[in-house]
Amino acid sequence: MDGVVKFVCLVGFVVLLSVAGVDSAGECGKSTTPDNEAIKLAPCASAAQDENASVSQSCCAQVKKIGQNPSCLCAVLLSNTAKMAGVNPQIAVTIPKRCNLANRPVGYKCGPYTLP
Repeated sequence: MDGVVKFVCLVGFVVLLSVAGVDSAGECGKSTTPDNEAIKLAPCASAAQDENASVSQSCCAQVKKIGQNPSCLCAVLLSNTAKMAGVNPQIAVTIPKRCNLANRPVGYKCGPYTLP
């Protein structure tokens, strides 16, 4: 009887976790994906391909918003959408610094890259 109660409790706990969606949230949260967030960085296209290109205010605003979650920002910069758009991740990780964002995650590891 004791084993049955433990088993029922375990099954109930697993069901509760899956209903709560604990394991379904990705780097950018439950409601969006890195590929969807990458579309919001369209104003950063030239700055993500050329380190000498100026970074627009609209780009910096989006990077600041997405960069509040560094793991999301990294996932976005390394996403398939970013790759297809011609983003160079090594240059893209410099955008927060080029935007002079005070609270940027300096030293954060973004795949094989480190945010300056």
